[in-house]
Amino acid sequence: MMDLLKARPGLAVGEIAGEFDVSRIAVMNHLRVLEEAGLVISQQDGRTRRLYLNAAPIQMIHARWSSEYATQWAERLSTIKFIAEATARGTQPSKSNVARIAIKGRGKRNGKG
Repeated sequence: MMDLLKARPGLAVGEIAGEFDVSRIAVMNHLRVLEEAGLVISQQDGRTRRLYLNAAPIQMIHARWSSEYATQWAERLSTIKFIAEATARGTQPSKSNVARIAIKGRGKRNGKG
């Protein structure tokens, strides 16, 4: 249902119900849950109820949960980049330099860098 609303904002309840092989009541119950969760916004248009996706709660959850992991992967990619560049120059990076790069990245995540 959320994919439908993303692709076609302002669909009426009946239009959404027509896309599923379940009763209209089942669709309305599901839409009610999505509305209560703040993921769907409805707007009365005469006798028709138009529905719109509200992606803000999903974006907030994504940002909260993925930012920590993104930082970890960015640190690892920086270390790999450092090693690859040193190898391309024909030099072997020392273990202390690699460790220093990794520690520097961790310090930034903890607000120390």
